[in-house]
Amino acid sequence: MKAFTLDGAELRLVEDLAAKGALVVVNHSGGKDSQRMLIELLSHASIARKQILVVHAALGDVEWPGAMELARDQAAAAGVAFLVARAPKTFMQMVDRRFAARPDVPAFPQAANRQCTSDLKRDPIMREVRRYAKANGFTTIITCMGLRAAESPKRAKMQTWTKSTRGSVAGRNWFEWLPIHAMSTADVFAGIAAAGQKPHYAYALGNERLSCVFCILGSANDARNGAVHHPELYAQYVAAEERTGYTMHQSRKSLPQITGLSVEQARAEHRRLPVIQ
Repeated sequence: MKAFTLDGAELRLVEDLAAKGALVVVNHSGGKDSQRMLIELLSHASIARKQILVVHAALGDVEWPGAMELARDQAAAAGVAFLVARAPKTFMQMVDRRFAARPDVPAFPQAANRQCTSDLKRDPIMREVRRYAKANGFTTIITCMGLRAAESPKRAKMQTWTKSTRGSVAGRNWFEWLPIHAMSTADVFAGIAAAGQKPHYAYALGNERLSCVFCILGSANDARNGAVHHPELYAQYVAAEERTGYTMHQSRKSLPQITGLSVEQARAEHRRLPVIQ
């Protein structure tokens, strides 16, 4: 397999901005792509460790346990700063408030309107990064995200280097970079192993992707995996679907239809699972 290399022109631009004092922010969900992205960025000694900030959007009980800790520990091992961003509301509060305000529209986020991403991840992260940059004298910010072309046709069309219109204001330039956009899934896992690290344990349990246990864009495999490993959280989602009359998944199928499991069946499957230490 041919070794992955960062886009030369983009890397030179980042190195030039870093040499002028830019802050390089790594959005880290705790998933494989974030982990591999940080490994790749750390391999370039021209980007000083003191100019790298790892930030994780904490999603509470709706994200896989251990995701935040993986991001934190990888940052600590590398000797770079780490921040946690938290939204003032939970996923379920967002759903219930939306339903109370507009019962005529879907209560759950939609693929075309990913309120979960904007309200629970992007906005809290931008808020914390702004505070950190101001406190530490950074006026140029480069936000790195581990989105890859292989994940979906939509992501394949994304530009890998853009200037953020939301983040850039007078006296501050903010850029967004997708450094591993062209990386294959095989290279993601291979690079993690080569660095002597392990990805989040959910992948060993069978997950294809990671962050929220139940994602509006997730596969049926991941939904079922989430149900059997986190049946009480599954029960909350199923109850929210029944309470609002809307389904959370983009397929417009209910979670029991997607997973083939009732709440009680998920609980029964969970009891039969081996204990994970």
